[in-house]
Amino acid sequence: MRVLILGGTREARELAHIASGERGFEIVSSLAGRVRKPLLPEGEVRIGGFGGAEGLRSWLAANDVAAMVDATHPFAAAISLNAAVAARVSGVPLVHLRRPGWAERAGDRWIRVPDLAAAAREVAALGSRVFLTIGRQGVDAFAGLDRPWFLIRAIDPPEGALPPRYELLLARGPFALEGEARLLAERRIDVLATKDSGGEQTEAKLAAARAAGIPVVVVDRPPLPEGARIVESAAQALDWLRGTRRG
Repeated sequence: MRVLILGGTREARELAHIASGERGFEIVSSLAGRVRKPLLPEGEVRIGGFGGAEGLRSWLAANDVAAMVDATHPFAAAISLNAAVAARVSGVPLVHLRRPGWAERAGDRWIRVPDLAAAAREVAALGSRVFLTIGRQGVDAFAGLDRPWFLIRAIDPPEGALPPRYELLLARGPFALEGEARLLAERRIDVLATKDSGGEQTEAKLAAARAAGIPVVVVDRPPLPEGARIVESAAQALDWLRGTRRG
């Protein structure tokens, strides 16, 4: 049974590892190619886009794919939509693997917003030294803010416009609480902005902000396509694949 994993996340790599070790599955992982030095999963890997939903549908047919797992980043809305359309048209079963989002805890000062434009409006009103942890895409939403200073952390340098006052910190998680707390203190951060990516790799910044009493602007995830079948772990995705294979 040939399975396409739309990957790029830790959960996608975990699924590729455990499914590749199980007899009866042939795993192909696809990465969008947006990270310069991605962490590669086990097994066959293709890098690059498909050319939209129709290109993905054609690729599924040409490569005899029997099931597809969308294990992309929770904010990769366009890819998830293309996967849903391609699956519906081709009849290939699809499941979306999404780790749970973060939950607000006692002591948190969260401001939830629907998108990056709203996040930019909030941080401008909340503080003067902003820790921006949204990845390299979307930083241009903050480019028009000339009053705050930004510490921008990303794996690769952002593309597009940047705010006039910033420091760029290139780093890949996981991040530990002690290091995050030290970073907030040394850079005198008074507001944190992040996407609700979920997971343990980058959660320590939230605990550090909580301990420091710093407000956190949290961008909500975009919705998955209507009727999406969702699992929350690689183990659950593997169980779904097993059921699909038996069916």
